[in-house]
Amino acid sequence: MANILVPLAQGCEELEAVTITDLLTRAGFNVVTAGLDDQPVAAGRGMVLVPKMNLDQAMQMSFDLIVLPGGLPGADHLNDDPRIHHLLQQMQADGKYIAAICAAPKVLARAGLLQGKQATSFPGSIPAADMVGIDYREQAVVVDDRIVTSRGPGTAMDFALTLIELLAGKAKREEVERPLQRPAA
Repeated sequence: MANILVPLAQGCEELEAVTITDLLTRAGFNVVTAGLDDQPVAAGRGMVLVPKMNLDQAMQMSFDLIVLPGGLPGADHLNDDPRIHHLLQQMQADGKYIAAICAAPKVLARAGLLQGKQATSFPGSIPAADMVGIDYREQAVVVDDRIVTSRGPGTAMDFALTLIELLAGKAKREEVERPLQRPAA
């Protein structure tokens, strides 16, 4: 069973945070939500999320995937936290999966992880200076080796299902997706 870290920052996009956490849990993964501090997280539209632990505690664990929800100012708080950059760089060095959605790919860009990579994000969320060297795509979900990015709240379900498929295969994705009653494409 894969261990997955979902850092939650004040002002994150709740639809992304909840969708990601829910679907990855349905797939049978051990999903750890971690706040940047010990406080409940007030998401962007007022929903209060209670992380399982704080980031310092989570940093003592080993993860197969780190997933950054977006939203503002949540993605900015993630980007301003050196522990997040350290975790991302360590995950890349260890050959682990890294994923970010909406405004959060800006964190990957700032950490230097998107150079020479295909990626997407919420339009305009990655500053122009950080876009240099990124092969930017306007697709719902972009997978480049072990980095996965996505556009925003409307793509959160596709994003999470893609992560399930990468970690556990197409059959597991279909097992999780079938009961969701999504319309056929």
